[in-house]
Amino acid sequence: MDPHSSAQDVHQCDLCETAIVYSCCDFCHVNLCKPCIGKHISDGCDQHKIVQLQEQRSTLIYPKCKTHPQNNCEFQCKDCNNIFVCSSCTESKQHKGHNYEEVTEIYKTKKEDIKMDIEKIENHIFPTYEEIERVMKNQLANLDEGYEKLTTEMSKQGEQWHREIDAIINKMKTEISKMKVKHKDVLRKHLDEIKLIHSCIKETLQVIRKIEISTEVAPTIEYNSEIRDFRKLSPKIQVSLPTFIPKPIDHEKLNSLFGKLTPLSAAVEENVLSLNKTNASSGYLLDEPELVVTIETGYECLRSVTCLNEDRIWTSGETNDIKCFNLQGSLIQLVHTKSGKFPNDIDLDSDGDLLYSDWKARSVYKAKNEEATELVKLQGWKPGKLCVTSTGDLLVTMFRNDETQSKVVRYSGSTEKQTIQFDDEGKPLYSGNNNVKFITENRNHDICVSDCIAEAVVVVNQDGKLRWRYTGHPSIKETFDPRGITTDSQCRILTIDNENQFIHILDQNGQFLRYIDNCDLEDPFDLCVDNNDNLFVCEYLKGKVKKIKYLS
Repeated sequence: MDPHSSAQDVHQCDLCETAIVYSCCDFCHVNLCKPCIGKHISDGCDQHKIVQLQEQRSTLIYPKCKTHPQNNCEFQCKDCNNIFVCSSCTESKQHKGHNYEEVTEIYKTKKEDIKMDIEKIENHIFPTYEEIERVMKNQLANLDEGYEKLTTEMSKQGEQWHREIDAIINKMKTEISKMKVKHKDVLRKHLDEIKLIHSCIKETLQVIRKIEISTEVAPTIEYNSEIRDFRKLSPKIQVSLPTFIPKPIDHEKLNSLFGKLTPLSAAVEENVLSLNKTNASSGYLLDEPELVVTIETGYECLRSVTCLNEDRIWTSGETNDIKCFNLQGSLIQLVHTKSGKFPNDIDLDSDGDLLYSDWKARSVYKAKNEEATELVKLQGWKPGKLCVTSTGDLLVTMFRNDETQSKVVRYSGSTEKQTIQFDDEGKPLYSGNNNVKFITENRNHDICVSDCIAEAVVVVNQDGKLRWRYTGHPSIKETFDPRGITTDSQCRILTIDNENQFIHILDQNGQFLRYIDNCDLEDPFDLCVDNNDNLFVCEYLKGKVKKIKYLS
């Protein structure tokens, strides 16, 4: 509270500190009684402006011109890196013929930006971090109870085995204790990081609040929004309690059949706050997935579908045009490939710009404002499917010109960072042919590739080490024919089985969960999931995209 203000908002003079005032200097921001006004303006400064108290902070304080110190800078020179200039500068030889923008207009625009940033931080970002911190604290608070329950369940099983299994019980309790320590360490470390970021956001909010109420032009115009950085939330940590899995008593196989503890699982995923997000699903699989809408694309052979959100989808087929539709089925954008041939695949980067692979040109292009820029040029290889990762890298599947080898290459911009082709024994991870391998990145950074010739989904970690292969569920009658592949917010993997006309859903460790086989899918070929876990599936021959709700 202002020390010179009472509860009735009565102001005292900042010079004599006794008289009640109704005026102030809007340049110096001091309260003045009538006798002190003359004293205040007698210092020779021509910038003083005496106004009524209710009009304070209405006068802009312009920066002084470095070339003409007696002048205020009321313009920015657009041709000289937006430097502040006065009216005399605009008539000088140095700035003759240049373009200018009035400082007051820039100031007004920036003030609006600052107000929007404060609103986003106060209403979205800051509360989100408060909620994350609350959840993390709650996980830590309930940790002992969860581990106590785990130990109790194991002890009950141990009581049935008596002395023969005491050694096994003690060994597993030790493992639990170690897991508990690791679990706490992971959560505490993440909580500390959240607290630190939370504090930084709070400090930033205080700084820009000061800028908001300030009338200094330079700091306001020089303000750069950090909202984009704040939207990228701290990685979301998912640590699962181990589970105890008891087995029937068999005295010959005590060690193997007593039970086992699942390992402590800590999955880190990119966690970006959407300031315009809608209500997300709970993440539980529906017993009966629902067909929400069908979009006619006009393609005779529809090969690819991708999206960033549920407002619009991009599609491509065996023509040289790439189409963007809204969910009402209206065409809202059209892009043509540079070579005139159809693209092998399409994807969107984090800015929403379109990427496409051109097998004819052996290149990957970025299309923006109807201009295509070559990002990657291959020699001896042809590009297949694309995947933009959570870190902004680009994964490209490709096959050799002689169709004998296939591999996955990671790019940062146009720079090759990583090649994934062989396992630890030097054997190829993927079949060598010109059949396109679909690719996606999971939230735990695993790289998932569907290889229809090998009849397998091949999953490696971010270092390119083989984790597991999925070759179909025993219940399927026909050959497993994996095509399009994607992942959802729960690290589940969804892949199309073209031969059997349905979709397999797996967990992040390759365990089968269920099929989606009730939405009249005909010749499904590719699929994607938006940021609200809505599923979009394209039908190759029908040229249709079907939106499916499969989570509650």
